[in-house]
Amino acid sequence: MDGMSVVEEGAVAAALAVLDRHMAALNAGDQAAMTAELHFPHYRLAGGRLQIWERPDTYLADFLARAGEGWHHSAWDFRNPIAASADKVHLDVQFTRYRADGSSLGAFRSIWVVAHLNGRWAAQLRSSFAR
Repeated sequence: MDGMSVVEEGAVAAALAVLDRHMAALNAGDQAAMTAELHFPHYRLAGGRLQIWERPDTYLADFLARAGEGWHHSAWDFRNPIAASADKVHLDVQFTRYRADGSSLGAFRSIWVVAHLNGRWAAQLRSSFAR
């Protein structure tokens, strides 16, 4: 985003760091580290349904149930800021899910909203075309 203020640039950097830590924790199967990068309640709109996690306890299991047969890891394809303020960043992202052999299970576009709430940056909601 051209013309961002220093504050907005800092917010985008913080949001991207949240996504980096979230993906690393997901790939490690570390639910505590992964959900530390989310605000709860956490919201996900996909497949015409709004899913709400009030608490982090089932988040990883829910992901694994929908990730696809043979899911091994995921990686960001791109993460582009759409808009940013001092306390919220909207990101246009795409990620790919992979099998252990490196073959793709699919690439999925999403919008993630990362917010600074209660003194910390974390993802608050997303709208995804993923399962």
